[in-house]
Amino acid sequence: QLQLVESGGGSVQPGGSLRLSCAASGGIFDVFAMGWYRQAPGKQRELVAAITSDGFTNYAQSVEGRFTISRDTAKNTVYLQMNSLEPEDTAVYYCNADLKSWRGRYDYWGQGTQVTVSS
Repeated sequence: QLQLVESGGGSVQPGGSLRLSCAASGGIFDVFAMGWYRQAPGKQRELVAAITSDGFTNYAQSVEGRFTISRDTAKNTVYLQMNSLEPEDTAVYYCNADLKSWRGRYDYWGQGTQVTVSS
């Protein structure tokens, strides 16, 4: 069964760091892009960062210079290193993958992991 499994969320003080991981598995033929979105209470889900199979990256302006997205292509895994965290980064973070499986090419989502930045 195809799934995206996230890990690494938690609580941290302002200025701290966290690293999120997301591994895709289950009958995958090809991964075109992976990324992270977040949704804070009362707000719409927004793109945080994304990376293509060629290594091109895209960041939300609010996290540029603080967050770094990377991937391990062989493991179909994407990482998000989050530094200098701010209370405004508090949200549920969702992994997203644009990939092709035996079902065809679709977007898939992880279950979400909570990130809380508070003193």
